[in-house]
Parts: sequence; structure tokens; C-alpha cells
Amino acid sequence: MKPLVILRPEPSATVTAAAASELGLQPLVMPLFEGRAVEWSAPEPSAYDGLLLTSASAIEYGGEQIEKFRELPTYCVGRKTAEAAEGAGFKVVAMGRGGVDSLLQTVPPGERLLHLCAANRREPTAGRNVEPVPVYEAAELPVPAGFDEVEGAVVALHSPRGGSIFSRLVDEAGLRRDRISIVAISPEAAQAAGDGWQSSEAAPEPTNSALLAIASRLCNKPA
Repeated sequence: MKPLVILRPEPSATVTAAAASELGLQPLVMPLFEGRAVEWSAPEPSAYDGLLLTSASAIEYGGEQIEKFRELPTYCVGRKTAEAAEGAGFKVVAMGRGGVDSLLQTVPPGERLLHLCAANRREPTAGRNVEPVPVYEAAELPVPAGFDEVEGAVVALHSPRGGSIFSRLVDEAGLRRDRISIVAISPEAAQAAGDGWQSSEAAPEPTNSALLAIASRLCNKPA
């Protein structure tokens, strides 16, 4: 069985590893970055028709100021983000299943959205009026110990940032892409990793369970 390398930040990495272990997989936890709060000033909520959340980290690191936006209709990129938003008292009106661009297609044209996001946010391609306000950053960590073990493994990518960092580190380490299989939480995360992998698949919906279903198949696939 091939190991499953998990690159997402803690504590989410440990949660994913536990779920992988329950499926009989062999997880290797190697976080590439960590979330950190940044200083920000909350704009006037009345200037927006809705709130866009693409990560539960916005709730985790946004601080008390995010409470000002609880009355705005909230669009969440996936189940985990929606659960975090609802738990914090936000009114979730839509939950995406295919990444942020797919989610934005459900927003009525002309509506102005406030995006509480990461400082290194990826610009959505869907044509909607979105104003980003960074409330946290994904700070890169040193290269994990044993990183060369990703060669011959299946690697789980939970974000476009994770995909881009991982791709760069593989090349810097001189590892062979064609000996690494990728399973991504979304098409955007897969695209950020680029080409040349042994295989690259995106989950049909941005959930851990959907990602791990693909990972299980790939990890058990004969070499």
C-alpha cells in the first residue's frame, strides 16, 4: 500500500489523518504552512449584499470583528466552512460543491460580496463583484522532515496554496513528479500543482470524505 501524505495545516491535518487511518490507509502528516491572524479593519457591512467564505480559517482567525457581518447572507465554499460559519452564528444561504468559481455562479448577478480571506488569496475566475479583505495568512513552514518520502506516495492537496507550495518543493528537492499521485480537494487545488504527476484527480465535491475515497483507491492500486 502506498502511504497518503497530508500537507494541510494543523489541527486539520491530524483530523484528516485520523479519518484516513479509519479507512485502513497509512497517513504521513507533513504540514507545509500554518494559519496566522493578520491585522485588519472591518468595512461597513451595509456596503455589501453578501459574505463569501472560502475557508473555515476566516472564522478561526477573524477575531471579534467578523461578528459585524453575521446578518449578511453567507456563501461558503464547502461543508466544513459552512459548519464553521453556522456555528459562529452566520446565515449560510449556499454551500459550494465544486470550488469557489462554481459557488459564485449561484450568486445573483450584480450583488456585491465581501470576501474574508487569506492574504495570499487566489483570484476567482467567475465574473462576480467580490471585494477581498484578508483576515489571516497561510505562512509557509520549513520543509518537513522526510519530505523525500512523497516520492512513491499519494499526496492529498486541500488548497491551491498547498498545491503550489508542494509543486515547488518537489522540484527544488529534485524528486520525480511521475512517481507521485495527486488527489485534490478541488479542481483549483489540482491545477495549482501543475502537470507531470503519475496521476492527478480532484474530488467531485470539496469534502474530506470525497477526497479520501479517491485516496483509498490510489493507495491500494498496485505500483
